[in-house]
Amino acid sequence: MKNFPPSELVLNDLGQVYHLALTPGDVSEKIILVGDPGRVEVIASFFDEITFKINHREFYTVTGIYKGKSISVISTGIGTDNIDIVINELDALFNIDLNTRTEKEVKTKLDLIRIGTCGLIQKETDLHCFILSTGAIGLDNVAHFYPLNYTEEETDLLSAFKTFVSFPETIQPYFVNANESLISKFDSDQVTKGLSVTASGFYGPQGRSLRLGLSKDDINERLSDFLFSGRKIQNFEMESSALFALGKGLGHQCVTLCLGVANRKANTFSKGYDDEMKQLIHYVLERI
Repeated sequence: MKNFPPSELVLNDLGQVYHLALTPGDVSEKIILVGDPGRVEVIASFFDEITFKINHREFYTVTGIYKGKSISVISTGIGTDNIDIVINELDALFNIDLNTRTEKEVKTKLDLIRIGTCGLIQKETDLHCFILSTGAIGLDNVAHFYPLNYTEEETDLLSAFKTFVSFPETIQPYFVNANESLISKFDSDQVTKGLSVTASGFYGPQGRSLRLGLSKDDINERLSDFLFSGRKIQNFEMESSALFALGKGLGHQCVTLCLGVANRKANTFSKGYDDEMKQLIHYVLERI
């Protein structure tokens, strides 16, 4: 049985996982992940009852009851580096005995649903639409550090993508699908389904050119034109590739739904989206 020493499974003085400051029982098996800590309170306002709450660093956790079901919401902060922390520590809470530091024989499968905002890639897509990510192309490096297995379809799509879109040679994308079971919970007539590109930054990595400029200035045009087996890229965001890859590797179910707040091709940005975000949150809560 695998044992995890203190340097690898890091716990604080209270025996909590180090960054999230959580112990087993604090969170539900159904978890909504958001980037913005302020969005946690918005989602929690829909709960009928709050059963647990803690705030540590950028990681704000609230567990509550929604229509008889226990649901947790956790803020991850921005980026796939934080997703690496959150997914590993959540998995440890459920699948490692923190007292003996040994892996549990019976594993718990989590439902991890990310709600966020995104930039739209297709010019005809309206602001404030709901984008359901059926898969994510990662421009980050997180998944490359793990021995993950990819399906033939994932490998073929990635190969086609790398041929069609030319990145600097130091960037090695990867591709992973979202969970089909979670995807099926969301009505196709209320969401726009498609691929997401997970960027490792907000400016240059998403093709935004300010004073520093870009090493390649045609990438976004290529992204909008990419098509594989009827699947096209719908949006930029900053977390889903690591969420899908690590979640799948650990046996969890993951999906992302984002509100489109910018259209990169039309050069437009939302003038306010609080009401639309609440609509997306309600939509997700009703279906999970």
